Order: sequence, then C-alpha cells, then structure tokens
Amino acid sequence: MKNYKENYESFKKSAEELVAKMTVEEAASQLKYDSPAIERLGVPAYNWWNEALHGVARAGTATMFPQAIALAAMFDEDAIAEIGEIIAEEGRAKYNAQSKFGDRDIYKGLTFWSPNVNIFRDPRWGRGHETYGEDPYLTSRLGVAFVKALQGSGQYMKSAACAKHFAVHSGPESERHFFNAIASKRDLWDTYLPAFEACVTEADVESVMGAYNRTNDEPCCASKLLMRDILDKQWGFKGYYVSDCWAIRDFHTQHNVTATAPESAALALKTGCHLNCGNTYLHMMQAYNEGLVTEDDIRNAAVVLFTTRYKLGLFDENCEYNSIPYTANDTAENNEVSYKTSRNSIVLLKNNGILPLKNDSVKTIGVIGPNANNIGALIGNYFGTASNYVTNLGGIKEAAGGIRVLYSEGSHLFEDRLSNLATAGDRYAEAKAVAAEADVVILSLGLDASIEGEQGDTGNSFVGGDKVDLDFPACQKMLYDAVISMGKPVILVVNTGSAMNLKDADEKCAAVIMAWYSGPFGGRALADVIFGKSSPCAKLPLTFYESADDLPDFKDYSMENRTYRYFKGTPLYPFGFGLSFTEFEYKNLELCKTQIKAGEDLALKVTVKNAGGIDSDEIVQIYIKDMESGEILPNFSLCGFKRVNLKAGEEKTVEFTVKAASFNVVNSEGERYTEKGLFTLYAGGSQPDGRSKELMKKAPVSAVVEVI
Repeated sequence: MKNYKENYESFKKSAEELVAKMTVEEAASQLKYDSPAIERLGVPAYNWWNEALHGVARAGTATMFPQAIALAAMFDEDAIAEIGEIIAEEGRAKYNAQSKFGDRDIYKGLTFWSPNVNIFRDPRWGRGHETYGEDPYLTSRLGVAFVKALQGSGQYMKSAACAKHFAVHSGPESERHFFNAIASKRDLWDTYLPAFEACVTEADVESVMGAYNRTNDEPCCASKLLMRDILDKQWGFKGYYVSDCWAIRDFHTQHNVTATAPESAALALKTGCHLNCGNTYLHMMQAYNEGLVTEDDIRNAAVVLFTTRYKLGLFDENCEYNSIPYTANDTAENNEVSYKTSRNSIVLLKNNGILPLKNDSVKTIGVIGPNANNIGALIGNYFGTASNYVTNLGGIKEAAGGIRVLYSEGSHLFEDRLSNLATAGDRYAEAKAVAAEADVVILSLGLDASIEGEQGDTGNSFVGGDKVDLDFPACQKMLYDAVISMGKPVILVVNTGSAMNLKDADEKCAAVIMAWYSGPFGGRALADVIFGKSSPCAKLPLTFYESADDLPDFKDYSMENRTYRYFKGTPLYPFGFGLSFTEFEYKNLELCKTQIKAGEDLALKVTVKNAGGIDSDEIVQIYIKDMESGEILPNFSLCGFKRVNLKAGEEKTVEFTVKAASFNVVNSEGERYTEKGLFTLYAGGSQPDGRSKELMKKAPVSAVVEVI
C-alpha cells in the first residue's frame, strides 16, 4: 500500500476535481483559516488554526510535555519523535470525537502550526522558549524528528506539521508588525534557513508559516526571495503556505507596502501565500473584481489547501485513523512519557556536592519562591490542559518522606507585594523565618509566560513579550538576597524559558538547577533529581551569558558575537553544558579515514565510560572546527549528538556519521562550499571551549581529518 507521499498526485487530482466544481466565490472562501462548509458539495467546515507545540494545545485535556526549549535540552531525536507520535495520536483521538459531535471550531483540527524552528539568537526574545535553541544543527535534527512523527508514514497523513516562522524572526515582539530584520546572505544561509530547509527537504513538512516582520525589506508573507526563489524553486516545497495571524493586514497598516486590504490580499496570494490566518482574504473577491488577482490564482491556492485535506483523509470515511477512540487521549502511558521527559530535560548547572540530598542528614527543608507552587512555571505557552499538575513544592513534599517541609511564597512573580494593602516586600520576613528553620533551602525563582512570551499573549511584560535584560524581576532579586543572607545552603531552581543572569548564584548557591517550563509533572521530576532518584543528564541548548551587556543590540540580526558559534567572550554556562551525579570518561576517538574528499561523509566512533558509582544517561556531543576558515566561523559547531545510558562502571563505543554538510562553510554571498584543508573533530560531554573545560574539569577528545 502506498503512503501519503506516494499518493500525492492522486490527492492533488481529487482536489482539482473538487475545486473545479466550486464557484470562484466558494473557492475564495476556503483561503481563510476558518473555512466555511460548502454543503452542496459535501465539504464540511474546517478550521486550519491548531496548535501542538508540546502537546495538543488550546483544545481541552491532552497529555502535555515540557516546553520546547526543555525538549531541546534532552538532545534526543528519538524522544522528540516519541512525543510527536503521541501528539498525532491524541490529535486524531480528539478530532474524531469532537467532529463527531459537530465541533469544528478553532484548535479542533489536524493542521498543527508547530514546530517553531526559529533560531533563539538572543535570550531576551520572549518567544525563544518555543524554539529548540540557538544552534541550527540541533534545531534541524529535532525539527525533522518532530515533523516526521507528527505526519506519520501511513496511507494518509496522521496530522500536518508546520515549520514557523519563515524566516529571520526572533523579536523584538513589540515591533514585530512593522520591524525589518536585516540579515546578510551568510547569516541567512548559515543560521536562519538551515532548520527550515531540513524540515522541507528531509521531512516534507506539509506547511510553512510566514513571519510578521519584513526580512531584507520584503514582508515575510509576500517575500519573492523567501517564498518563490528559495522555498518553491530551490527546495521544491509542495505544501501550503500560511500567514502568521493577521500578518497580511500589516502590509497596509504597518509595513506600508500596499495601500488597501485588497492590495494586501492580492500581493500575498500572488507571491504564494495560500492561507490567511486573519481576515484580509475576506477582501479577495474585491481584489478579483479589481483585476488584482485572477480566477486561476484563487483556484490554484484552493487546490493546494484541499490537497492537504485529502492527504489527511478528511474525505474518506475509511481513513485508517478514523477508528482512534477518544480514550487514546491523556493515557497513563502517555503521561508516563511526559514525566520521563520532564526528568530528562533538567540541567544541573552547579553542584558543590550537596546534591543529591541525603534524607538522613536533612531534617527540615525550606521551599521558598514565587515559582515553587506556580502552575504557570510548568506550562510555558501554547499549552493544553493536563489532567494533573505537580508543582515544585508538590513534588518535593511527595518525595520528602519524614523530612519537614516549610513553605513561603516569598514574593510575587513581578510585583513588589503579594497583598494589595500590604507594604512592599510583605513576604520577605516569612521567607527568612522559613530559611532560619531549614537545614537547606530550595529557592524557586523564575518567570512564566505572563512576562516572557508572545506580544499578544502576555498579560504583563516590560517590552512586549521580551525581557529587557537577563535579570530576575526586582522583587525576586530582593527575595534572593534575603534568603542568601540567612547563611543556609541554597539550591536555586530556575523555571524560565531562556538564559538568565546567574552569576551571583554561581558564586553563592550550593547548587543551581535549570528546570525550564518543566511540564505537568515537572515538580515530581525535580524532586527525583534533588533526592537522587535520577541523575541529571540534559545539556543547555543555548548560551547563558553573564549579562545582557555582553550582547549586541537586540534589533541587530547579525550573528556576530551571538550564540556559542560566534560569541567572542566567556559565557557563564556554555551551550552544551550540563553536570551529572556521576563522572564520564572519553577515549579512543577513531576516524574511519584521516583524509576525505569534499562532499564525503565521515564515520567515527568514540568510547565513553561511566566512571562513577551512579547509573546515568550521557549526551555524547560531536563538534567540528574548520582550521582554515576562522574568519568565517570563529568557534566550534555541533555536528552530532547521541544520548546513551551507562550503568555505573559501564563502557560503550558510540558511532556517528558526520555528514558532508558539516564540512561546509558559507561565504559572504550565501554560497555553501567545502574548503579543503584540516578540520578538527571533538567528542565529549561538552563543547571544547575553555569555559566548558573549566566547569567540567576535563576536555573532549579530538582528532584531525583533512579534506582533499
């Protein structure tokens, strides 16, 4: 039996035949996200706007997972694929049940506008936690795994993924509707496009969503360069292109590239934007009557959209997925995967030996902080409804056994007081009282999506949905100082979706844990690490700088001095860094060849040993350094990673294939080529940079290959 990719021509033919039966007005009505029914043709209503960033979102109860940035910290393609498969299965279960009862509303469909494969180039960007981090290679591999899993390999597509936001999009949120992101050809092809390219050319992603902003003067939902020249001609994209929501309206109200709504609708459609998330395509018939678009323009876009619906089997009552029952949603097995994911995404940034806590040496634990019992710290944004939540406080209480747990909220998340009639700092004294009684303090600070997120979704923020700097809100900094002043050992737990300024904590806290927006079972997973039920194994998918002062202007889209590949300074915690409760030793990095030809893959293997006394996963990372092109790419680049499980004392040989593309560099014209000469390859549990060596107290092993 052919799979849905092999059946493409058949689906397209069916779509052409159906659209041919429509009037022009009917075809035009289908180009909006909330497509109405055409009853005379047996076409039901369909809403294209659905979300599934880390679980089926905004559509009621489903299995939820940690936020995307936390998923990236696992450095695990197989885990991402498992999550994608669960989301697709639950998406079908919910769609089948809800459509059966006539509910075809927003968020109830199968066209999921995920993943977000933008590059998290600056930690101040509020939506960065929706992404897989700052590295194009990591983002590409995880994006491809997620897309393939969502779409499946059956006779029909199980659900339709969408790579967003195309392209060169990462803030500022407050200016996104009129901002013009200027990117060099080198940065475009070296950093901003690779993940989209991989999703299209490797995973056949069904949809691409355009960004709000302009890129190099063209609005992204009507960009000849991005949409026609690159996406269609170079990459051979066959799916549907959708605007970000109300982005086409920005053409005439913000970007001023058109004068009227019909002109904006026409510009978007003729450039290749098939579907309008928003309402500007309500003016499509006026654009048609004014001669701005042709009947063929309208019908061709409708054919693309109905091809997707046929791919999904929405017109076949015998579709293989129609029998998935609602009870396949939010199962115990799926929730167990969520719990495991939360545990595997926790990054240990510092440990002076206090962790894991020993129950026999601790009588009283103080849990303090605004994120200790905050469900918002678990869910991030673009979330669904979990059927159970375990906060940090809840997880610690579950695991504490006979240990006394004292709790103080300590402060508001961002306001200067918790009670309106109180004076500022109304919980600091209570926090000190808790710390005074405790043998150890677990201080739970951070943000949530109300102050770190999308512009339109934030209830309170400093600048749109972005952070002004990398510091915690003032009330939390004062709480931190109050707790530290008590002289007790402090384990700092950070729930945010981005890098924060942890310089003082690195100096004064006994341990620092990066928990991210950790999912509904995040508190239980945190307790597993704190009490030693599991060893932390995740790594940072982005650089933690000492201060925002180390970064260029937020609006500057040049990659110079940004991310680990281009940063010239010394980070606080580097990309790829994360500690464990055990020790790993690397040896015997062996290359299959010491000379390869340009365009050739390279096989290698390395031996890793768990030299400690605790079973643990380890993320083996491979980096490459072009010894000839330091001016183009000054630092190292990730080119391979695998998660391996090692029992205490166990040794394994791990094999990799470094793809030929990893030996490419991009010149100032955006052209990729392989420069002949020497490349150094590194294998270890971190980058080979100086700061990682200092923190890990070891260096990766290395070997040299020559490209001839």
